[in-house]
Amino acid sequence: MKYYIISGEASGDLHASNCMKELLKLDPKAEFAFTGGQLMEELTNKKASIHIRNMAFMGFVDVLKNISTIKKNFKIVKKDILEFKPDLLVLVDYPGFNLRMAKWAWEQGIKVDYYISPTVWAWKENRVETIRKYTNKMFVILPFEEPWYQKKRNLKVYFIGHPLIDAIEQKKPNLVPREEFISKNNLEQKPIIAVLPGSRVQEIERMLKIMLDVTLKYKDYQFVVAGANTLDKKYYEPLTKYNIKVVFNQTYELMNYSEAGIIKSGTSTLESALFDLPQVICYKAGGLSFKIGKMLVDVKYIGLPNLIMDKPIVKELIQDELTSENISAELNKLLNDSAYRKEILDNYNKLKSMLGGTGASERLAKELYNDATKN
Repeated sequence: MKYYIISGEASGDLHASNCMKELLKLDPKAEFAFTGGQLMEELTNKKASIHIRNMAFMGFVDVLKNISTIKKNFKIVKKDILEFKPDLLVLVDYPGFNLRMAKWAWEQGIKVDYYISPTVWAWKENRVETIRKYTNKMFVILPFEEPWYQKKRNLKVYFIGHPLIDAIEQKKPNLVPREEFISKNNLEQKPIIAVLPGSRVQEIERMLKIMLDVTLKYKDYQFVVAGANTLDKKYYEPLTKYNIKVVFNQTYELMNYSEAGIIKSGTSTLESALFDLPQVICYKAGGLSFKIGKMLVDVKYIGLPNLIMDKPIVKELIQDELTSENISAELNKLLNDSAYRKEILDNYNKLKSMLGGTGASERLAKELYNDATKN
């Protein structure tokens, strides 16, 4: 079978690549074409039609500024799909692009499955009708999404569990030992605090300095930044002023060996929870984008652990609340208040039990394979 997969962000690259591994077990002759990143490229030994570094735009203003690139990307992908002639088009998250692509593909008679729901429960609920009209099946990864779709819009979707559980369980046995991690990265023999400022240029520009200013108050700890391969190294130049190390392709080791984390809102907040890493969640958008988003988005929380648990199990610092002083105050509690720390870890255990256990990528692959083989 032939599968065309569209992923537009780092998390989509991870989840798509794990699904592709499972598809190859079921369908050893499977052929793939895709937009994506390093993981998908390494698995297939093929270049992405478009790399995620040229697809990840954040916020209303940034999308408008890059509209010509986005239009060009649509043109490239449409041409690529028509030439590849897939048995199934698999859209992974990335809704601004993928929902438009779903409509176009359906009009071409191409079967479309969607993996990882847009946040229709937060905003743009009208997107549900696009999903209903132009997709064959929607596979969701958050436990509350399946009943939400059924209750709100009488639409059947399929909760298959969260693929991060598989990704992390597979990775844990292969993590390098702590001493090796410290040695290979020239780190000190001090407790580590992880800093994850994100993988987009806009996130680094808006949040990294705020995060780094905290380090001046914690001389007994070393702060280590998880770098993104998709970004030019120049964006990490401010680290030299603070004498802080950056590591690449070692985010899970960093999470595993850290005492606490300063984590950009997104998938990494859930990864941190699955690694039992107490954290403070950070988010800062452009001023105009944030004001527009605040008017349109209807959610109580921005961090995935809080969204899934439907309560604030970890602290969120959003927009103007994101200051070095506020990060420092929360870090102090995470590091020194044992009861506070234990409560977070207890909630992490409850969170894990809600996510469907291992096997999400395998379950998804079986569904996709069945759909691809049906006329």
